[in-house]
Amino acid sequence: MQQTFYDTSVGCYQQILESTAQVLMAGRQHAESNGLDLSDMVDYRLHETMLPLSFQVISAWHHSHGAIEGMRLGVFTPPPSKPGIDYSGLCDLIDEALSTMNQETEESMAALSGQNMIFRLGETEIPFTTDNFLESFSKPNFYFHTTTTYAILRQLGTPLGKRDYLGNMKMGH
Repeated sequence: MQQTFYDTSVGCYQQILESTAQVLMAGRQHAESNGLDLSDMVDYRLHETMLPLSFQVISAWHHSHGAIEGMRLGVFTPPPSKPGIDYSGLCDLIDEALSTMNQETEESMAALSGQNMIFRLGETEIPFTTDNFLESFSKPNFYFHTTTTYAILRQLGTPLGKRDYLGNMKMGH
């Protein structure tokens, strides 16, 4: 059976958003069990040249929830600044992205497939089709930021394994 635009967008986003929600929950439990400050976790970076956990989660939200919105509007921009966001706020963003995915249908996504759109960064505009945007820009960014979220929490001692990141895989013949 051939995959639909829904499968390659919403289906992929749902799997990793659900696992990211679980990874964040495990991070919270680890912090509470070990006396770690959640605000320190929000600001934690794998390396001084990398952006903190807060940016990683905001970007995962933006490259899922925001990607659907951007495809619908025909324009996608960098993620908004969310100064002062706390750990609960990061969890809420992932929940919002999941809610967005749960509202989409095969039909709503099929209507977005093949449309023209742009990525706007300041005065620079990069043209895409929605399909190319999804496959070559948004999903790679989404996976990068969710993986970095996992890596930060793992670095902070949260007991996680690859299976935690993969979440509920689509299995069968």
